[in-house]
Parts: sequence; C-alpha cells; structure tokens
Amino acid sequence: MDIANLGQKLPHFVSLTRLDRPIGIYLLLWPMLWALWFAAKGVPQIDVLLIFVAGTVLTRSAGCAVNDYADRDFDGHVERTRDRPLATGVLSPREALSAAALLMLLAFVLVLFTNQLTIALSFVAVLLAVIYPFSKRYTHLPQVVLGAAFGFAVPMAYAAQTGSLPSIAWWLYLSAIIWSVAYDTLYAIADRPDDLKIGVKSSAILFGRYDLVIVALLQLTVLGLLAFVGWQSARGPIYFTGLFASAGFVAYQLWLARDREPKRCVQAFLNNNWLGFTVFVALVADFAFYP
Repeated sequence: MDIANLGQKLPHFVSLTRLDRPIGIYLLLWPMLWALWFAAKGVPQIDVLLIFVAGTVLTRSAGCAVNDYADRDFDGHVERTRDRPLATGVLSPREALSAAALLMLLAFVLVLFTNQLTIALSFVAVLLAVIYPFSKRYTHLPQVVLGAAFGFAVPMAYAAQTGSLPSIAWWLYLSAIIWSVAYDTLYAIADRPDDLKIGVKSSAILFGRYDLVIVALLQLTVLGLLAFVGWQSARGPIYFTGLFASAGFVAYQLWLARDREPKRCVQAFLNNNWLGFTVFVALVADFAFYP
C-alpha cells in the first residue's frame, strides 16, 4: 500500500479500530485505573500509569480490528454493524489483521518497560483478546470472555506496580469481568433480533425475558465486590459514597432499557462509562483525604 492510498484509507482504519468511538477505551480504562490506585495506595508510578493508559488505547484498538476480522461475514447482516469497513469492503481482511498485529506489537513494546511478571501476563492478555471475537460462535456467554480480556489489565496493573499478584487483585479482576458481562448484555439486547437470525450467541439470548433482572443482579454484585475490595483496603467514606452514587447509574440504566428498545439499550450501555468514572474519582479522592 503506497502512502497516498494509506492516506485515503486512514479514516477507515480509524473506524476499524473505533478510535472515533472511544467508549470501549473508557470501559477498559476504568478497571485498570481502579487497580492501579489500589495497588499503589493512591500514588501510582508515573511511568506505569502512562504505559498502561497508552497500552489500553492500543490493545482496545487492536481488539476491535480482530473482532471485525472475525465478524466480517456477519456484520453486513446486523443493522448496527453493516457499515463497518470489512463489511463494506473498503478494507480487506489482510489489512485488518496487519493493523491488529502492528498495534499489538506497539503495546508489547510498552510492556517491555515494566517487569518480568507483567511481560508474562501480557501473553495471556493477547490470547484472551484473540479468543473473544470467535467465542460467540460457541458459547452464549461470550461476554465472560470479553470481561476476562477487558479486565486482564487489572492483574497486569498490580504486577507492574507491585511486582506481585495479591488476592485482592483477583477480587478486583472478578468485579471487572462481571461488570463487562452486565454492560455488554445491555449492548447485546440491542442486537438480539439480528443475532437470532444469523445464529450468533449472546448472554441477551441466553437470559431471555430475565435479561434485565440478571443485569441488575450482576451490577449489584460488582458494587458489592468493589465494596469488599474497599473494605479490605481500609478505604474511607468518600469511596463508599462513590459506590452508593454508582448504584444510581445502575437504576438509570435499567430504566432506560426497560422496554428493550435498541437505542435505549445502547444508551444504557454507554452510561456505564459514568459508573466507572464515578468509582475512580471517589477512589482518587478517598486516597487523597485518607491516605
């Protein structure tokens, strides 16, 4: 591909990697930042923070390219995804894989500036990121695989900051997995009619008419786990107030999705950014006032 052709295709690569739709970056970023602040007791190393923020952008972008490659024969049949670059043919499968490989390589270069434990964990992270897009062919809970992939920055952050993996890191990782299942189920409800037609599996299909009840239970479990982690870490009232405020977002999301109207379900999904942000701000403030 020559430079001129690359310039013409650049907007399509932006679309492929969803850099124009950063919600996935935010949802990947918040659990990582929670973990980093807990691991560092409120004062993370600047180099680790910068590496993980940049790594979050790179790995999420690479994951989107792999996802579109895996779904290239399905996206054209789904209303929400029919305009994606591989579905329309403006980018080739080979170009998508090349973009994913380059982004993963850049992310791995960043990891090399951490420690051996974090480097070893990065191979697991790559494996999970590659497996997720294909999991929806074989299980009704691909959201669990997504959560495992999205949340793996949690143990990696602990490893990079402390050189160890205490039990609290795994509790926080579990909260990130469950949170991903909850918010991605809201997203999957919007796609459920199309997914049923083309044979793609999802938690929204598995949960059926109990979908919102299960989402509510999952979200409450997330807040419960975050409360447990906060208690184990001797956090103060600001943190727990933030968790209480986050419960309001859960209620709002369920209200938005109450009729299963696709656009409203997507809005409920997007609202999880504010839930994650609220937890993070409360955590930062709590460490600032109660170090």
